Amino acid sequence: MPNAHPARSQMKIVRIIARLNVGGPARHVTWLNEELQDNEFESVLVAGTVPDGEEDMSYLAAHTPPIYIPEMSRELSWKDLIALYKIYRVMVREKPDIVHTHTAKAGTVGRAAAFLYRFTHPRRSVKVVHTFHGHVFHSYYGPRMTRLFLAIEKTLARFATDSIITISDQQRNEIHGNFGIGRGEMFETIPLGIDIEALTPNAADRERIRGEMGVGADEILVGFVGRLTEIKNLSMFIRAIELDGQSVGDGGSKLKFVMVGDGHLRRKLEIEAESRGVSNRLIFAGNRTDIADVYAGLDIVALTSQNEGTPLSLIEAMAANRPFVSTSVGGVVDLAGAIVGERDGFSVRERGITTASGDTEAFLRGLIYLAADEKLRDSISKRGRQFVEANYAKARLVSDIKNLYRRLVN
Repeated sequence: MPNAHPARSQMKIVRIIARLNVGGPARHVTWLNEELQDNEFESVLVAGTVPDGEEDMSYLAAHTPPIYIPEMSRELSWKDLIALYKIYRVMVREKPDIVHTHTAKAGTVGRAAAFLYRFTHPRRSVKVVHTFHGHVFHSYYGPRMTRLFLAIEKTLARFATDSIITISDQQRNEIHGNFGIGRGEMFETIPLGIDIEALTPNAADRERIRGEMGVGADEILVGFVGRLTEIKNLSMFIRAIELDGQSVGDGGSKLKFVMVGDGHLRRKLEIEAESRGVSNRLIFAGNRTDIADVYAGLDIVALTSQNEGTPLSLIEAMAANRPFVSTSVGGVVDLAGAIVGERDGFSVRERGITTASGDTEAFLRGLIYLAADEKLRDSISKRGRQFVEANYAKARLVSDIKNLYRRLVN
């Protein structure tokens, strides 16, 4: 059917995300919404509410304020029907050429609204895109709920989606290959993009951060950066600190640790750190606006997640010339690169060290191995920075998205 939109000079995009909370998806969508405002594209961002206990990053969208849908939040609720109707009304008003949803909740409610819009406006040609920043098909819910979400995603992919974006090849293989969502030709792998130069470290920032955190010149500062939530498995991070102390005796380790970020688990994690006797070696730094300076102060970035898409913290770490140790989940293996050596339960890769999810002992061994070898840290950091410069520049992300939209519409 020919496009029945009235003639206009710009392609209209309606972009939808469940909430602008701390994390990679919020940065991703606000960058895209701001960059796709030119002679060719006009973008409208629709966002839900950030629940209590999560940090709000809506300030990122200050230049192009979103349309807020209060009824759209993280958890399943009857209010999702209200959110669906309100998003549908936005589409009726904006008459989009592209509807692009991000994250699971927005992907469900937004694509259902787009399906309704196409059904009630059959003469309008609108293409629907969904980006998987991660997924909820393991480690989030029990078997029954997981099967329900898989069924919903398969239905949406078949009847309400024209293109599916994954942010790594590993994620595409998992979502399409392992879980059977969508047709192969629907998928596009478009990696994340970041402002690389903003993360280039300098000595003054490093000295200030380490002084603020009480870290000595001869100590190795290991940092987690992200939301304090269940999927990050931060109890494993705390247990690794406890095991490190037990292996060398009180005060014998040169490793110090910091959690940068906030979330509803913070108090529980603080209590666990106290009960395991590691409070003197673990700093809870909360959310920081000077995140580039924080990376400058770190020596190693750590991630203990049970499930990931492509973790922004590891991309930022590489941009900041910092090596990482991570569980090998989701897109982490794409970031870490090929294995160059196997050790006692962990893999030394081109751009990082990986271990199996949940293996605290192997994670600690990998961490100690990296901390003890300055040359290895330097070589991993150099390759990581080169990799990010080649693959994760913000300009590349914007160009890839624009080209996808052009192909779909034309």
